[in-house]
Amino acid sequence: MTRPILTSAPSRLALAAALAFGAPAAFAQASTTQEQLLQRVDQLARELERVKAELQQLKSAQQQAPTAAPTAAPAPATIAPVAQATAAPAEPATVISSYGELNYNRPKDHSQAQADVRRFVLGLQHRFDDKTKMVAELEVEHAVASADDQGEVEVEQVYIEHRLNETYGLRAGLLLMPVGLLNNNHEPTAYYGVERNFVETAIIPSTWREGGLQVFGEHDNGISWSAGISTGFDLTKWDASSSEGRESPLGSIHQELQLAKAHNLAYFGNVDWRGIPGLRLGASVFSGKAAHGAAGFASPDARVSLWDVHAKWTPGAWDLSALYSRGTIRNAGDFNLTLAGSPNPVPNAFDGWYTQAAYRWQLKGDYVLAPFVRYERYNTGRGFDGLPAGLNPGNVGTEGVRTIGLNFYLNPSVVLKADLQRFRLNSDNNRLDLGVGYSF
Repeated sequence: MTRPILTSAPSRLALAAALAFGAPAAFAQASTTQEQLLQRVDQLARELERVKAELQQLKSAQQQAPTAAPTAAPAPATIAPVAQATAAPAEPATVISSYGELNYNRPKDHSQAQADVRRFVLGLQHRFDDKTKMVAELEVEHAVASADDQGEVEVEQVYIEHRLNETYGLRAGLLLMPVGLLNNNHEPTAYYGVERNFVETAIIPSTWREGGLQVFGEHDNGISWSAGISTGFDLTKWDASSSEGRESPLGSIHQELQLAKAHNLAYFGNVDWRGIPGLRLGASVFSGKAAHGAAGFASPDARVSLWDVHAKWTPGAWDLSALYSRGTIRNAGDFNLTLAGSPNPVPNAFDGWYTQAAYRWQLKGDYVLAPFVRYERYNTGRGFDGLPAGLNPGNVGTEGVRTIGLNFYLNPSVVLKADLQRFRLNSDNNRLDLGVGYSF
């Protein structure tokens, strides 16, 4: 049998060790063959390489350890302790995340019951260095996206974040707007109920993102804040023949950075205080013109504004929250005159609020049962500028929704949901909801 020639320094050292210590013993026994001797040489070479690698790991670990205080000289090490000295695993540079939810809705008219893959999201983060990273999410809604289907494939966010220091940082790209409690934390494991609440979908569009530049700060006194400049809404997209504007005024005219008009830019900011453990108090504001210099548009100075105040308190097992938000579309009266007779003109104001209480009941193992109740009121059309009395729909009415349900967590990443919803103005919307969601 032909063997490779040992040309490396470790291999020659191993061979010398074998000849010095193994060969005499081998030749002393008549039964030891040349093949057995070569196997012994190979084994000793592998052992030497392993010990050298472990010694190098130990040396690296000692160099990374704090050196502020002198330490006693280490005792002579044996092979076993050296084998246990391994370097701590480094944080991966690239991280994949995901969340998704499957929902079943059964309204009062049972023939309208439906099941849906509401959304499936893949997230990706890549850290270029200790200060700079990329964050992105790609979302598929309603399972199938094509020209003949209602599904969508969309980039939910993609931005670069750079930390200036431990307190301040910058973000640039497609950003989630820091408004309310839900928009930045919208995974199904993060909220109660099968569907997202109406105030943070009809008044604050969900999931709302804009392209822009953001500066943020996180302070030791519990205050965090951000401010920035971004793209805004496009009022020229308003479709007065569609009910979409009645369901969510801003949701019908957001741009999602899809060839977004940027003649007019918007400004936004938010602040939160977490100075008491378990308590969060905050507010946000957004404002920007929405005509973008469109030729012939009847209301060139139309402006969209939105603000909210919110609170969240988690004393012990309780989870309590409340939010109020109000939006306006100013200087749109002339545009409404061009829509006279249409069923859905542009509202001048819309608002809503909710209160919610949940109790997180820790069961055996990771199981958590969280019953909750929520009451919310919202109005997507407080009034309409520019229309004469006979054509002005006036206040569209304030809907009130009572929701009672529970979240059952199999673990922090998987949740089963069920709830009942009752509507004050339109009882035909009363429904039973079931769902399952995950996030990691």
